[in-house]
Amino acid sequence: MAVTGFRGKVVALTVLIATAVVAILVVVSHVLLSRVTDADAHDLARTRAEAVAVNVTTVGGRVVLTENGSEALDEVAWVYADGRLIDGNVPGSMVERVEALAGSGRSQTAAVGNYLLYAQKVPVDGHHVMVVVRVDLTPYETSERRSLALSLILGGLTVLLAGGVAHLVVRRALRVVHEMAALADDWGHHQPGRRFDLGVPRDEFGELGQTLDRLLERVDNALADERRLTDEIAHELRTPLTVLRGEAQLAQLSGEPVAPEAVLSEVDRLNAAITTILGAARARVEAGTRCDLRSAARQAIAGRAVEVAFPPKVEVAVAADVAVSLLSPLLENGLRHARSRVWITARLQGEAIVVDVLDDGPGFDPAEVDRVFEAGVTSGDGYGLGLVVVRRIAASAGVEVRAIADGRGHVEMTLPAARAAT
Repeated sequence: MAVTGFRGKVVALTVLIATAVVAILVVVSHVLLSRVTDADAHDLARTRAEAVAVNVTTVGGRVVLTENGSEALDEVAWVYADGRLIDGNVPGSMVERVEALAGSGRSQTAAVGNYLLYAQKVPVDGHHVMVVVRVDLTPYETSERRSLALSLILGGLTVLLAGGVAHLVVRRALRVVHEMAALADDWGHHQPGRRFDLGVPRDEFGELGQTLDRLLERVDNALADERRLTDEIAHELRTPLTVLRGEAQLAQLSGEPVAPEAVLSEVDRLNAAITTILGAARARVEAGTRCDLRSAARQAIAGRAVEVAFPPKVEVAVAADVAVSLLSPLLENGLRHARSRVWITARLQGEAIVVDVLDDGPGFDPAEVDRVFEAGVTSGDGYGLGLVVVRRIAASAGVEVRAIADGRGHVEMTLPAARAAT
């Protein structure tokens, strides 16, 4: 339905533009033709008047017309001398107008019905001589009407042709787009590695193919990333479950009760992993709010041995649970690798709050510092899930996070500062 509507709009716009152009051309051509025919009629009248005027002469003091034996000429040309008709037969319907032109004493034109009248003064010493001729405009008007009708017919055919061509061209173009979109959709589901590979774009279809290739590449990367993350999640959740099962089996074989500390530790580990995963899933939905960073840090620390050095009041433009979900994996990673000390600081930097999570452990390998947030990359005895989810939460909430190789465990996180209420 959307494609048909788009096609209809393009065809309608094409027809509208073609109609406007044809209308303008028809009007302009008709005006130009009218001017040309008017000029031809006036030229014919002047030529006819001059042909009669050369035969006007005086004989014995009287004005006479020589060499006029044509009855046809008498019907279209009349000679007046001193206010008196001396040659020609003036139709009764034109007598008044012809005599007015003859008595005017100057060259001029006038229209009477379908005729053009033209009066021309003839210089004859001692006499007032005027030649009045008429030109039938019917042939010219017929020619104009025929030309206008032909122009309208050709214009209508042009409009129909433009609409038909537009329909075919748009239909073909949309068919190509539909086929490319269908292929991209099918490849995204069944063959994510397929690409159009049209090379350097030469037209809009090439650009579309390039865009779809980039989209398929992102889909392929996202699917691969999700598979890696699923493996990490399964590994992270399976580890505490395996420990719990082992403790239970050991207690079953030995007949002694399971140690509460071991159970609670692994349950806490499971809870932390699930909380972090949920935080990654909800980060985009709950972004855009504000929270007190000190309060979020206390929740993330949850009684663990972590030193905090924050300004008195630090508010960031992220939700509290998102801030906790970001800090918890970083603190757990620091506690896992620290020798004796983990601490967290915060500082204002422009319109952002920079949080540093530090520990006195060996820190990050400079060669791997750009990959520590990728799924499947681990360090020490970690399982890789925490930092992967931190990257996902950060990307969803508009937060920047990076590892720094400075000889100690150091992760820098830049959060947007909350704007002051107005």
